[in-house]
Amino acid sequence: MIKRLTGTIQPYPWGSSTAIPEFLGTTPTGDPQAELWLGAHPQGPSRIGDPSGEQEILADHLAVAPEARIGAASVERFGPRLPYLMKVLAAARPLSLQAHPSRKQAEIGFAREEAAGIGRDAANRTYRDDWPKPEAFCALAPVQALCGFRDPLQTYGFFERLGVPSALELVAPLADGGPDALAEVFGRVLRLPAESRGIVEEVVAAATDGRERDLDEFGTTAVELATHYPGDPGVIAALLMNRVNYGPYDAIFLPAGNLHAYLSGTGVEIMANSDNVLRGGLTSKYLDVDELITVLDFTPRPVELVPIDEESPGLFRYRTPAPEFGLWRLEPADATVPLPAGNSGRVVLAARGTVVITGGEQELALTRGEAAFVPADAGEPKLTGSGIAFVGGPGV
Repeated sequence: MIKRLTGTIQPYPWGSSTAIPEFLGTTPTGDPQAELWLGAHPQGPSRIGDPSGEQEILADHLAVAPEARIGAASVERFGPRLPYLMKVLAAARPLSLQAHPSRKQAEIGFAREEAAGIGRDAANRTYRDDWPKPEAFCALAPVQALCGFRDPLQTYGFFERLGVPSALELVAPLADGGPDALAEVFGRVLRLPAESRGIVEEVVAAATDGRERDLDEFGTTAVELATHYPGDPGVIAALLMNRVNYGPYDAIFLPAGNLHAYLSGTGVEIMANSDNVLRGGLTSKYLDVDELITVLDFTPRPVELVPIDEESPGLFRYRTPAPEFGLWRLEPADATVPLPAGNSGRVVLAARGTVVITGGEQELALTRGEAAFVPADAGEPKLTGSGIAFVGGPGV
């Protein structure tokens, strides 16, 4: 049976105080509301059922009949758990530099920390579960982000034009190019001793006064990040990265090992159902530089938007490779669009206007910000209406 889904709001300090309340049609509290979680993660479980009546935790609902509700193919591949987590993310200021492990790295790291007796909620815990966390982020409003590493020769050129001798010496290996140079410089930057961190202030000062030096967004990034994280070596680490700006309904995909940070914007995020995050600066949280470097992919490459396939009129699939999740955008435009990912448990989120899910004799209308869970055994539901909805489901 198709049922309404009520998400959990995460009040992380970098979150916007207005974007998610506006999306949900609720009154802002004045506090940050960074993420709305729609899924079965234990740190932010959604509830299923009529919000005005009795609800149950989604994970408990799925556990009663995993194959019927999650889907047989997903259960066979990932076990009796929802393999993905869908979110609405609203960033008012930059998140930490971060990356996520591959499945093998997560399994090894989790086992190692379990054997060491590190509590799963401990501040110095890196692997909180044994899952990878690839993710995709689709913009609802303009998004600015850092994603992966820029060509090292281009980055070295920016530092040359910046004109800070101490910083140029720090990044000197970049002049040779290649992933090894990036790995060496990244490690140097994050291991800067306290007495050498004045380099960060020198870089920011030069970037502030360096608009005539053809620095593009290189200088802008340094100044913006230092506003929120003064003196943090992560400011310089971020200058090794690509900066990408993209608009509504475009998306980026972040595989294992990709260093990234959202700077601002609101969007729909979908990921493997994990909480494994390795941080690389711009945060007061725990950093394990050695472990982060073993996880990171230092191959320089430009950022590419996720290809979007129109599978049928009004049905757009974001072509991401992660088996744990798939993402679709539905624009019925007063026509009828089949709900994708049949035979699997799906989350449907109304992003604009009103949409109606029809399955058998059941009909459920969703307005902007409302969500529903459609089980694997729901038959062949369809979507109508004049709005726009996102659908998340397993990628298998």
